Amino acid sequence: MATPKQWGLTDPLSTALPTEKELASNDALIAELKSQNTFEPAEDTEKRASALRTLQRVTLEFVKHIGKEKGLAPSIVENAGGKVFTFGSYRLGVYGPGSDIDTLIVAPRHVTRDDFFEHFPDLLAKASTPGAIEELTPVPEAHVPIMKLEYSGISIDLIFAQLQVASVPMSLDLADKSLLRGLDETNLRSVNGTRVTDEILQLVPQTKTFRLALRAIKLWAQRRAVYANVVGFPGGIAWALMVARVCQLYPQATGSIIISKFFHIMKTWPWPMPVMLKDIEGGPLQVRVWNPQIYPGDKRHIMPIITPAYPSMCATHNITHSTHEIIKRELSRAEGITNDIISGKKPWKSLFEKHSFFTEGYKYYLTVNAASRTKEAQSLWSGLVQSKVRRLVTGIEEAQVGVRLVHPFNKGFDRVHRCRSEVDVQEVLQGSLKHQAKDIKTETTDQANDIKQAVAAQGAADNMAVDVSNDEKATGDDGTMTVFTTTYYVGIELWPDARTLDISFPVGQFKSWCTEWPQYNEEVNSIRIIHTRNYDLPADLFEPGETRPTRVKKKAAKQAQPIATKRSFSNTDMSVRTNEQSKAVSAVRRPCISRSPLLENNNPNSAKRLQSGSLNGTLMSSNGTRTPN
Repeated sequence: MATPKQWGLTDPLSTALPTEKELASNDALIAELKSQNTFEPAEDTEKRASALRTLQRVTLEFVKHIGKEKGLAPSIVENAGGKVFTFGSYRLGVYGPGSDIDTLIVAPRHVTRDDFFEHFPDLLAKASTPGAIEELTPVPEAHVPIMKLEYSGISIDLIFAQLQVASVPMSLDLADKSLLRGLDETNLRSVNGTRVTDEILQLVPQTKTFRLALRAIKLWAQRRAVYANVVGFPGGIAWALMVARVCQLYPQATGSIIISKFFHIMKTWPWPMPVMLKDIEGGPLQVRVWNPQIYPGDKRHIMPIITPAYPSMCATHNITHSTHEIIKRELSRAEGITNDIISGKKPWKSLFEKHSFFTEGYKYYLTVNAASRTKEAQSLWSGLVQSKVRRLVTGIEEAQVGVRLVHPFNKGFDRVHRCRSEVDVQEVLQGSLKHQAKDIKTETTDQANDIKQAVAAQGAADNMAVDVSNDEKATGDDGTMTVFTTTYYVGIELWPDARTLDISFPVGQFKSWCTEWPQYNEEVNSIRIIHTRNYDLPADLFEPGETRPTRVKKKAAKQAQPIATKRSFSNTDMSVRTNEQSKAVSAVRRPCISRSPLLENNNPNSAKRLQSGSLNGTLMSSNGTRTPN
């Protein structure tokens, strides 16, 4: 009897063929994913293919154009080639309606990145039908320089790599490690996405099964709000690697069984043992490869998931102790649900129920309110602030102040406000929605799909300059001032015996990290951290039919309890409003947008500690009203 092929680093846990019941469950899963609108219509998929064919034609013309400009011999120009690769969800085959296409243009050595940003847009415009390019935003300052396209209704993220070869034929395969010789760090990062994606597809037993399971896991992770590398959750590639590993352990299983096994295996995984699809390989470059035996930083990774392509890296270095605990809770919850699904007690749609972060998640929240006077400035500022939220989480974790869990929500909320006075502006900075523009709907940062915000959130804000040449006018003809805000919410879970809370140092440090940004302008940008009770969360965080938390009326106590026995949010360095401070706001004539008589001290070593008493004190709620606790 032939020995079953080993996929990955260990023998499979089971090679059993699926039963009729398992096949039926798989069919039910496919039907549910279709009803959830995760599959794209065939005509839309053809539009994507057409757009990629256009990009390939333009790439060939672009490489020739640069060769002619640089005076290369006609024979070299004619054979220089150029090739378009894809990666991410499109290459993995798990894209859906509205998904971006992650695209890589590879060119030979005579074509530089500067050539790409200077010449490619014009050549694309000439080769396209009028109006096909709906939007084109170049971001050359990003860690992986990128050009964001809206092309015939399709979102395309376009990056570029220059190989040290004379020609790039259509037969070129980036799996060849020798092609990495001579690449700088930027080019190496640019080709890494395609190399990792292609390697994953080579390392799973059944591509079709892997794609079905991954499509379901991605939907689950997005619905449960545990999908966002920026704030400390796994991103798309990390979830793909975890699913691929489970596929290796059950090479004959259906997608439905892979999902069921996935939650159990990942819930009980002995972290920090890494998830790997194969042994880590060496290569021709003097570059860092993930190795906790050599690098202390790698040893500190809480939930390491390692990319298979050389040079191997950890895809989950941003995971914190709190987000790891949240992930484990969600995996445990999902395991129970899938067990009921497989046994026929529940339908598949129960797995994809929306998170309860705002409806039932926490009693206390931190509201991180980033604001700017202009839209362009807000794109970078809000991304910069989001890139620091994970550090706020770890700062509170390390402070050991009675906090059990610090849960950052995986998206920000963009709002636009129109103010008549500086007093109105101060209310907006403090979290009030009284002046929110009625004709502009609140959007999540994902819905806004602002490429500059996304790039800044990934840590590139220091290299980006604020371009105000085409920015919206901050003050209207009638004197109305427009303020743009992006708000990030962080749930706080306290230990049962916690009685006080002092997070003044991590909050003050977080503010310092933000305001130390080279592009920070106190006349334009503002950052406030506000304590918010669950019953004060804004209405636009809730979908129709969801139940908002309400304030529970306490029964009258027979005798007064000492204040010291109650949990306190004093000494938090968060914005807290008292009656006297409210009067001070009204007396302001020309306040700077970033400064407030309420609280503005960004030095963590001298953080201003406004006393609010116990939780029965009067705190500033997120909707801008004074709310007694």
